[in-house]
Amino acid sequence: MREASPSRLTQNPDVPSRQRLTIVLAGHVDHGKSTIVGRLLHDLGRLPDGKIDELRSTCERRRIAFEWAFVTDALQAERAQGVTIDAGHIWLHDPKRDTVLIDAPGHHQFIRNMVSGAAMGDAALLILDARESLCEQARRHAYLLHLIGIRQVAAVINKMDLVDFNQEAYDNLAEELTRYLFRIGLTASVVVPTVGPDGDNIVQRSNRMDWYKGPTLLEAMDTFAPLPSASRYSLRMRVQDVYRDGEKRIIAGRISAGRLNLGDEIMISPSNTTASVLSLESWQPNGGTAPTTAEAGQSVGLTINKPLFVARGDLISHTLDLPFETHAFTANIFWFSETPLVEGRTFTIKFCCLETKATVKSIVHVFDLDAGESRPGEQVPRNGLAQIKIYSHSLLAIDAFDKDPEGGRFMMTDGHAVLGGGTLTLDGLLDMRPAATPKSQNISTISHHVTAEERTRRNGCRGAIFWLTGLSGAGKSTIAMGAENALFHLGYPIYVLDGDNLRHGLNADLGFSPEDRVENIRRAGEVAALFANAGMIVITAFISPYLSERQRVRTMAKETPFHEIYIRADIQTCEERDPKGLYARARKGEIAEFTGISAPYEEPVEADLTIDTQDLSPDDSIEMLVDYIRAQVAVSD
Repeated sequence: MREASPSRLTQNPDVPSRQRLTIVLAGHVDHGKSTIVGRLLHDLGRLPDGKIDELRSTCERRRIAFEWAFVTDALQAERAQGVTIDAGHIWLHDPKRDTVLIDAPGHHQFIRNMVSGAAMGDAALLILDARESLCEQARRHAYLLHLIGIRQVAAVINKMDLVDFNQEAYDNLAEELTRYLFRIGLTASVVVPTVGPDGDNIVQRSNRMDWYKGPTLLEAMDTFAPLPSASRYSLRMRVQDVYRDGEKRIIAGRISAGRLNLGDEIMISPSNTTASVLSLESWQPNGGTAPTTAEAGQSVGLTINKPLFVARGDLISHTLDLPFETHAFTANIFWFSETPLVEGRTFTIKFCCLETKATVKSIVHVFDLDAGESRPGEQVPRNGLAQIKIYSHSLLAIDAFDKDPEGGRFMMTDGHAVLGGGTLTLDGLLDMRPAATPKSQNISTISHHVTAEERTRRNGCRGAIFWLTGLSGAGKSTIAMGAENALFHLGYPIYVLDGDNLRHGLNADLGFSPEDRVENIRRAGEVAALFANAGMIVITAFISPYLSERQRVRTMAKETPFHEIYIRADIQTCEERDPKGLYARARKGEIAEFTGISAPYEEPVEADLTIDTQDLSPDDSIEMLVDYIRAQVAVSD
């Protein structure tokens, strides 16, 4: 931690009851961030007595020129190389509030450090060099501020002495910056011209730039306000672990948003179980009284009134305003790895203490730093910015970044290597919770007396689900019915659940809206799981266009083997076949929400089997499926 001495601004890191403002200093290396901070502390008389003399003496011994940046650049490597490596935190205090200045590193090699520092900010100062146009790194930092969610921004055009205090040079760069910020959704409240080493317009107004009539840097900082307390959001607490203390099971975690009270009814997601809070647990020195409430920013333990299974990474909320449950989401990301990010890349994704495997389903667009615009792209380069669609291998309980700023951020890792990170959005996606949560409360699970092993011995094969997915016209029903006929005559207990057949009965009340499609597949998945639990081989033939709904069926199956079979054929091939005349009608607008035309189809990321009906005949396709099923359900003697 870096120091600043008492007076108008003083070091004061441990005053939790006071208002706190965090300001990030961002900008390219050598544009003067650390120098400005050092000069700011000096001009306010807030450095310890003798500090400047000590630094001057050190510089003389090393035979280097004195730099104001040395006031904050405490690391030996920083002084040796003249760059900020770590994100330095300077605690400041005045009668109104505590202020933390985060001096974020500007060099592109330390972009991770800049992001981690900026992630904590309420506001930002973007520092530019008056001699340069808006460089790539400054553009990147500006976009990262936008991505992280910082909306209070002031800009500083530093080193005005090196352009002879020229107003035209200032106006041109300020206009270029303003246009760029507007394109990415930011606005600079003020653009201050400064000379860092001399202190011009930092605390005192400069008489060398009398053409500038705006506020000084200190006055601009005074206009920033802390973000609203996270306690005002809905309750979110990610479970870190579950501990035993005698007979107690204490669920521990950190509250990222909202407030938790003794006796509250809570929902544990994604298991969708409810309970009441019996106690709040925290370490109390000298036997103090246990708390009755806890709020955002606090780590706490709690006990509940039911013996529920709770796992690390589960999300606790109140029973109203629940988090989103999904396998897929869209994210705005920054990519650190030297290896470009491409579609199909799998990595570990981390939301606080929740970790799971995830795969890039598609790259929506890559951000062009020079143009300040998004463009189509097939890969994201190192230090690149992009919007991508991510498919999680397990069901997630999450919130969009604008609803839970802390919980809506994530990292992408591979082992101990951090590959990137970003913020998520859930626009246009369906919440899987409504279909997954029972409305009846007074229900329980009844156990069968016949075991799965006994059914396997009786049938001579394992029960399993073989879920055929693909576009209309790809050949799902043809292959499913052909495989059923072949396997039945070989003595296997088998049945086909076909999408059209179920819509004549069980799902007759459903249409083709996104919500009805989800419910259609949920019902089909439940029926398939019941058949498979009874020891039968179940083949399904459903378009089932969404990755998340197919993953949910896999989750429904639980102990029953689930195999995703992709019946692949491109849209042109399917339209040429058009066995039911549906594509022609959809092209005329007679069928709304038709998959492949006016509704999306999400191809499997890692299908258990792919049957390409563009290359294979129907008989060969059926034989391929039959051989696969027989191998999967076979049991040894």
